[in-house]
Amino acid sequence: MAVAQHIKMEQRRQYTVEDIYALPDGQRAGLIDGRWYDMASPSRIHQEIVSELTREIGNHIREKGGNCRVYPAPFAVLLNKDDKTYVEPDVSVICDPSKLTDRGCSGAPELVIEVVSPSSERMDYAIKLFKYRSAGVKEYWVINPGTRMINTYVFANEEENETARQLSFDEELVSSMYPDFHMILAEQLS
Repeated sequence: MAVAQHIKMEQRRQYTVEDIYALPDGQRAGLIDGRWYDMASPSRIHQEIVSELTREIGNHIREKGGNCRVYPAPFAVLLNKDDKTYVEPDVSVICDPSKLTDRGCSGAPELVIEVVSPSSERMDYAIKLFKYRSAGVKEYWVINPGTRMINTYVFANEEENETARQLSFDEELVSSMYPDFHMILAEQLS
């Protein structure tokens, strides 16, 4: 009975960023509103997708003379500028240099990309979707290698309507931030 009570108390504990920073090297976890979640090691296809997106988006920004920066995971994002929410998106695009710190990003990136793993589906499609939208992320992509589908969300502001699209790896992926950025993910992975 004492063990069960201890487990229930641990589940109720509010974690902070300091708990994340205290992890041993190589162990990764995140926080959403003080709730802990472990991050699994990424698969090979997951890493290929992250590498291709980081390279393609980074090259596009550089060619167009943009001032945004592209960061692949592990890259710390203190989404709400507090010590209760710490995420490591697979790819983060940050255009406001004042958000960048020695430890990562303090505030919402403009574009966030998550590559789904079997253990992260609920987190990526529901919990992070809500957190990213409410924190001020402008665009969010969820890429699922298992289904070969991409969901893109452009969150509304005063001037535009919120949009959501679903496309396959064989269809053209376009960013609302960079309308002249076009990529067909299947071509990059073949």
